[in-house]
Amino acid sequence: MKHTADSNAPSMRPRRSATIWSRLLRYGVPPVITIGLCYLLFTGVDMHEMARIIRTECRFGYIALALVISIFSHVFRAMRWRIQLNALGIRTPLGIIILSIFGTYAVNLVLPRLGELWRTGYIASRQRAPFSTVFGSMICDRLSDTITVFLLTLLAFVVAQPQIVSYLQQNPDTYTRLMAVIASPALWITVTAVALLCIALWRRFPHSRIVTALRSLLSGIWQGFAVVGRMEGKVLWLLYTALIWGCYFTQLYVCFYAFPLTADVAGEFGPTAVLVCFVLSSLSMAVPSNGGIGPYQWALMFGLSMYASGVPGLTREYALSFGNTVMGCQTLLLILLGIITFVLISIDRHHNKPTGDDQCHVPAKSTDNVSD
Repeated sequence: MKHTADSNAPSMRPRRSATIWSRLLRYGVPPVITIGLCYLLFTGVDMHEMARIIRTECRFGYIALALVISIFSHVFRAMRWRIQLNALGIRTPLGIIILSIFGTYAVNLVLPRLGELWRTGYIASRQRAPFSTVFGSMICDRLSDTITVFLLTLLAFVVAQPQIVSYLQQNPDTYTRLMAVIASPALWITVTAVALLCIALWRRFPHSRIVTALRSLLSGIWQGFAVVGRMEGKVLWLLYTALIWGCYFTQLYVCFYAFPLTADVAGEFGPTAVLVCFVLSSLSMAVPSNGGIGPYQWALMFGLSMYASGVPGLTREYALSFGNTVMGCQTLLLILLGIITFVLISIDRHHNKPTGDDQCHVPAKSTDNVSD
């Protein structure tokens, strides 16, 4: 037995090493990105001036209203996800799903990208449902957001084309660098090479662990999307999607009126300016960071810079004051909701174990349909 254990020890070392590197990349990179971007964000900024702007010019009543709207967006997201879960036979109380959404954003503040896995595991465990099935519905939930952001980005380019062109003309170096990246042969050669390599590995090693895991992931994603096409309440699902993103946009629109100069931007350039900043801030969430801290402020600063020439006094310090106030208050709300969520989950775990209607009911026929 000792000989066998010793002989297996070397083979375990690469696996342990890979696990360590995987954890470092997952948990170490996002904080580094957050700290790095925040460092660049505050470099060369007059901190006293920024504090003065927030203290003397911010109308926190608008911020409070925006936070209330953000809570409604979380509730609508829970209601949308519940339609998918019901279609999969996973009958879950709405209050539990709302807690899972609150908890998702709280976990993402500490461990980026892990919140979605946490809510999947929480719902699967509480409702005694298959993890892969719940995971597929969650992937569908997030990919629908990706599609929405893509459509909003196209809309922003259409309606804000004059401002974008004007900004690029005023900043020729930015335009030159952007076009150089887009037209770079190295970029497209790399993208093509990576795509061909993935296809070759898929065909050459169809039964490898990585390919098998990828097949399982794609199968879960397909199941999540397929159920949307077959489920009852598709119109309601689309309505909730519109309400979610309508709340997000309205939330930022209200925040613009919390500061006089950003209110001038909204007043002079209308919803288009808010839409540009909204799309940029939404795209910034793709950057792996703790709760979007860092990329979010950069996105708002960049968006506001397109309109700075039309609003005297809209300096970098002013834009940063706006971005930090919005992000800071939103983060505090998520922390508060996270504390309330985990307290309620602890109470529910001890006194309301899943029984009866709270358990997952997946009839044999329903299971067959989902797997098709």
